[in-house]
Amino acid sequence: MNPSYPLFTLCLLFIMGCNPASTEGIDETVTQKVLDHHWVTFVNNDLEGVMKDYSEESVLITPDATYRGLEEIRQNFINAFKAFPAKEGKLTLNQSKVVNDVGYILWEADVPTFQLSYATDTFIIRNGKIIRQTFAGVSEPK
Repeated sequence: MNPSYPLFTLCLLFIMGCNPASTEGIDETVTQKVLDHHWVTFVNNDLEGVMKDYSEESVLITPDATYRGLEEIRQNFINAFKAFPAKEGKLTLNQSKVVNDVGYILWEADVPTFQLSYATDTFIIRNGKIIRQTFAGVSEPK
């Protein structure tokens, strides 16, 4: 018997048991609720509302920086609300999709200083919190 066989079997069983693609216990209605809440609070520049969607373990990745934890993510949104002032521009949600614990939005914005012709966010949502988020967008100054 090959001495590596038991180790290989143990590793295979571990990997199968930790399948990240498993959807067991994921409620898409919770994912959708967090995604909808996040959009509404973002559009309204509701900092405390937005922050309720995150936890200390959350990570937000943008082209310019990676924000980890509540304090860094809070600072990102303080700056974002300066760029996207409520009632001084138009933010349009063009598409919103949920599959298991993944939320995806496609949006655009026309604000006083620039136009965001294409923006997209992807969210991983667990236990009612955004644990991972990515953002990318194409903007042009006015």
